Amino acid sequence: MPQSGNIRPSSIERDVRERYADAASHVEACLCCPSDAYDPALLSRVPDEIIDVDYGCGNPTKWVREGEVVVDLGSGSGKACYIASQIVGENGRVIGVDFNEPMLEIARKHQRAFADAIGYDNMRFCKGRIQDLALDLESLEQELAKSPIDNADKFLAIQDYADELRSTRPMIADNSVDCVLSNCVLNLVQPAEKAKLFSELYRVLKRGGRCVISDIVSDEDIPRHLQEDSKLWSGCISGAFREDLFLKAFEDAGFYGVEILDRSAEPWQVVEGIEFFAVTVQAYKGKEGPCLDRNQAVIYRGPWKAVTDDDGHTLFRGERMAVCAKTFRVYSNGPYAEDIIPVEPRTAIPQDSATEFDCSRNTRRHPRESKGEDYSETHLSDGDACSGPNCC
Repeated sequence: MPQSGNIRPSSIERDVRERYADAASHVEACLCCPSDAYDPALLSRVPDEIIDVDYGCGNPTKWVREGEVVVDLGSGSGKACYIASQIVGENGRVIGVDFNEPMLEIARKHQRAFADAIGYDNMRFCKGRIQDLALDLESLEQELAKSPIDNADKFLAIQDYADELRSTRPMIADNSVDCVLSNCVLNLVQPAEKAKLFSELYRVLKRGGRCVISDIVSDEDIPRHLQEDSKLWSGCISGAFREDLFLKAFEDAGFYGVEILDRSAEPWQVVEGIEFFAVTVQAYKGKEGPCLDRNQAVIYRGPWKAVTDDDGHTLFRGERMAVCAKTFRVYSNGPYAEDIIPVEPRTAIPQDSATEFDCSRNTRRHPRESKGEDYSETHLSDGDACSGPNCC
C-alpha cells in the first residue's frame, strides 16, 4: 500500500485491539485466512482453546529450526509459539509478543500444563507493541499503577520512564533473536509506524538471523476510502502492503535474500477489484561490514543467464566472479548457498592483510588470482588407479 501518512492512527490501534479482544472469546471466522499446513503431530499438543481463536494467513513455523531463539510478533492466543516451542526444543526459546490482554491470558493459561507434557518450559509471553519491541508494557503498567497520570509533569515523567525501560531493560534486546515470526499482523500496524516496525525486526535479529513473515498483500494500491474503513483495516485488508512494496520494505530496512516462500494460488479476498493474497516472505540480516579482498570468487550455477543481488552485484552463469570477503560469506550461507559454487584461494589471505575491494564494479576473477601466479603443479591420474566398467 502507498505510504500515505497517518490514517486515523489512534482509532486504527484501538479498533484492532478491541476487535481481537472480542475475537478471543467469540470466534470470528472472517479474520484472515487460516492455513491447514501445520504438522498434525505438533498441532495435536496445542490446546483446543488456543486453536479455536487463532487467526492467521500462513504457517511461518515451518521454517523454524531446532535450538533457535524465536520471537512471534502478534502472537495472539499463542498457537505459533506452542508449535515453535516443540521445534526449537529444550535448548531453544520462544517469546510471544502481543498487546491484547485477553489473547495473552489464553496463551499463558495453558503454559504450565504444556511444559509438563513436553518436559521443558521454553516459552514466555510479553505484552508489547510489535513496532516497539524494546518497551515492556507490563513494566510500564506497574509504574503507572504506582503513580497514575493526573498532570502534565507525570505524563512527561512516564515518557522518560518508558525511554529508560527501552534502554536499560528492553523487552527484546538488540541482536538476540535467531528467527522472527509473524502471522498476518504487520498489516494491522498504522502506516506511519510501518517503517519503525521493520527497523525493529532488524534490530532484534542476530547477524545471520532471519524473519519469516506471513501476511496479506494486495495487487494494487489501496485507495484512501478503503484505508479509512476500520472494519476492513482490523480485518487485515485495508492495511495490506502492495505486494512489491512489501518485499521492498525488507530491502529498505537492510535485509538481504528476500524471498517469497509461499503465496496463495487464488485471492483470499477481492474488494472493488483489488485482489488480496496470502504470502510468506523470508529475509536475512547480516550483510553489513567492510568490503575486503581476500581473492575469493563465486560461480553462479544457473539456470538464469545472470542474476543481481540486493547490493547490485551481478553474477553471470558459469563465470568466476570476484567478490569481497563479506559478500563471499553471505553467498556461502543462507538463501544463496544452493545457487553458487564458492571458490577459495589456495593460500588464504588473513583478514588484517586484505586490501579494500571495490564492490561497485562487476569483476571476473582470473583463476591465477585464486591459485597464485607461480602455481605450476601437475597431477595426472595413475592408469592403475582407474580401471573397470566405471572408469572414465
